[in-house]
Amino acid sequence: MDSVSVAILDRLEDVVTSLQDNSIKMGQLLAVHQEKLAQQEKIDDVLFLKIDNLHKDLEVKTDEIKKGCERDIMLVKKKIDEMEKKMYIATGAVAVLVFFVTPFIQNTITPLFEVKPSAIIGGPTAPVPDESSRFAVRKSTSFQTAGI
Repeated sequence: MDSVSVAILDRLEDVVTSLQDNSIKMGQLLAVHQEKLAQQEKIDDVLFLKIDNLHKDLEVKTDEIKKGCERDIMLVKKKIDEMEKKMYIATGAVAVLVFFVTPFIQNTITPLFEVKPSAIIGGPTAPVPDESSRFAVRKSTSFQTAGI
């Protein structure tokens, strides 16, 4: 039994040594993983910081672009308002010219289109109710003037 117990003790000693080696290797493995996790956290912190900086820069650039666009819109609006003002002034000037020049033109052109009285003296004409009676009235009036 002595040899059996020595064999069991040797075997047990080998198992304990193996467990100790495994424990040391496991500790080393955990230390390596812990180091990798610490490095990854540092990298993540740097990346998040860069993302925050990019976000702030983007907001600043967006505000600058927005202000530039608003400034350009205001310049265009100002130019349109100036053109509109000039159009209203021109329209008013044309209206004033038409108002003052029209009587002059009417006084100049009206005598050209006036109907002058004819030299033929006619008798009084009666109002004509329709076309057929008009011929009869003229006929009778023209016979009276001619002495028939």
